[in-house]
Amino acid sequence: MSFEPLYTAEEMKAAEAGHDVDVLMQRAGEAAARVALHVFHGARRYTVVAGGGANGGDGRIAAEFLRGSGCDVRIVDAKSDDHDLGDPEVVVDALFGTGFQGEPRAEAAALIERINGAGVPVLAIDLPSGVDASTGEIAGAAVRARETVTFHGRKVGVEVAPGRFHCGVVHVADIGLDQLETEHRLVRLDVLSEVPRRGPEDNKYTAGHVIVVGGSPGLTGAPSLTAAAAMRADAGYVTVVAPESALPVLEQRLLEAVKRPLGGADDVLELAAKAGSVALGPGLGRGDGVHELVRQLLAELHVPVVVDADALFELEPGDWPAPRVLTPHAGELGRLLGRESGWISAHRLKAVREAAERFRCIVLLKGADTLIAESGKGVLVVAHGLPSLATAGTGDVLTGVIGAFLAKGMEPRLATAAAAAAAQKASIEAPQRAGLVASDVIAALPRALG
Repeated sequence: MSFEPLYTAEEMKAAEAGHDVDVLMQRAGEAAARVALHVFHGARRYTVVAGGGANGGDGRIAAEFLRGSGCDVRIVDAKSDDHDLGDPEVVVDALFGTGFQGEPRAEAAALIERINGAGVPVLAIDLPSGVDASTGEIAGAAVRARETVTFHGRKVGVEVAPGRFHCGVVHVADIGLDQLETEHRLVRLDVLSEVPRRGPEDNKYTAGHVIVVGGSPGLTGAPSLTAAAAMRADAGYVTVVAPESALPVLEQRLLEAVKRPLGGADDVLELAAKAGSVALGPGLGRGDGVHELVRQLLAELHVPVVVDADALFELEPGDWPAPRVLTPHAGELGRLLGRESGWISAHRLKAVREAAERFRCIVLLKGADTLIAESGKGVLVVAHGLPSLATAGTGDVLTGVIGAFLAKGMEPRLATAAAAAAAQKASIEAPQRAGLVASDVIAALPRALG
């Protein structure tokens, strides 16, 4: 299975419809307690902070189960005046559940800050209090958990930032519900099995021809990384089209790629007639003529185009003759939408969907939780990479991998998701944990693709 459901609050409500609430609460509370006993096997003193809703009920049942297992458990009722947490070894957060939205009231916010300041591990029930289950957004105070027990399936809010950064290790507990088709989905690493492999009749052209357009003088590293990544992602033929003054450097850096001078859009359009995809933007610069070049290529190229880096500065909504894939980080997406990058980081799901609708493109928003949106469809979340992947040049690598998969004829949204998974898996396969650089990710791509 290449995709895993990600549930919103409304989808969880639909999944629970027709089931006995008390039975579900009993299962959830016992499941949370079992996880606590397993993860914190030496701990004997617990404090459960319980709200007034179903999440608080889960917490109270967990407390009784822990007591029955020989633990000393203190229950702090959020509605009471006594919010003393005592001297626990573990705090269990059962304040708010999946139905929570917005900003906690002052009393609840103070209790959340007390939980965060307890100086002991926190186990969150269903998701950390203060996190929006349907978006991952955080409007005010939010619990920072070391472990989270979520029920039936992962929620959007435990995988999408900033909520995901509050969850720690996520455990999914079965409480006897049937799976539903969800709007948003988590991309599993086995999506890489969808990438076409070469057959005995393939040649270098049918294995995928990628054209990389970029590489102004002083910016040749970016297209070099993109081209190398496309080749290591199993594209059979890569052509780099760059200003003539940059070609001597590219000749030294790229032995296998073909180099062609960039005189204007017509040079690319002619080459693209025999190509499977174009990667537009790495190291392109923002000099004279770039705006007109990008606009003409996006309007006239009849092959899929990955739009990255400097080309994103020139983007305007349009009716495209073939799929377009945008790969911005938060700052670049902020410029496209006329918003601050901080707003993008706080509203990632909303932002990526807005961009997909406005520009009528597939939009990949980079980050620890890579989000992929397409107009009229749910968001795909790819969240397997290591923090070391956040280093200069890895965006250029991702552009090359997307280009390779598009050139192989993959459906564009699937190609984009698979490329993000490939880059993230390569960061895991690479031997470096500290000091990982983009070329290390490229070197690990063949292992990641198996």
